[in-house]
Amino acid sequence: MSGQARLGNVCVATGHTCAAASIDRLFPVRNRIPAFLVAFGLLCNVSVRAESGWATDYQKAQEEAKANHKLLLLDFTGSDWCGFCFQLDKAILSQPQFKEYANKNLVLVEIDFPRRKAQSVETTKQNQELAARYEVVGFPTLVVLNAEGKTVWRYDGLYTGGIAAFLAELDKVRKG
Repeated sequence: MSGQARLGNVCVATGHTCAAASIDRLFPVRNRIPAFLVAFGLLCNVSVRAESGWATDYQKAQEEAKANHKLLLLDFTGSDWCGFCFQLDKAILSQPQFKEYANKNLVLVEIDFPRRKAQSVETTKQNQELAARYEVVGFPTLVVLNAEGKTVWRYDGLYTGGIAAFLAELDKVRKG
C-alpha cells in the first residue's frame, strides 16, 4: 500500500491511484439518490453566495481591492452550522442596503469553515492560514483590510447594532 493511507474502510491515495473503496460500497443504490440531492443542495447554496458578490479566493480579491481602491471585507463564517453567522447574514450581509454599499466600496471575501459542505483542499488550507493570520477564534468574525492589506476594522461575534450602524462604521473606516 505504498503512497496510500487507509481511513476506516476508505483508501485515500497520496500520490498513486487507489480503488480500494468502490462507489457501490460507499453509496449503495438506495443511498445514491439522497446523496445526490444533498450534494446538489450544497452546490446550490454555494452558488447563491458566489452570485451575490462574495469571493472565496483571497489573493484575487486582494488584487481586485487594490486595483479598484476598495476595502476588503473578510467574513469568517461557519456557513452551514453557525447560528450567529446565519443571523448576521440575515440581518446585515444579505440586506439590499449592504449589497448596494458593498458594490461601491468593498470587495467581499467569504472565509468559510463548513461542517457539511465540501470544500477544496486549497480553499481549506487558505482559510486555515487566514484564520491564523487574523487570530480568529470564533464565528462570525469580520475583518476589514485597506488596499495595502492592513487591518483597519474588526468585529468579533454577532453585530447587533443594525444595518444603519454597521454601514456607518464601515463608512467611517473608509473615509479614514
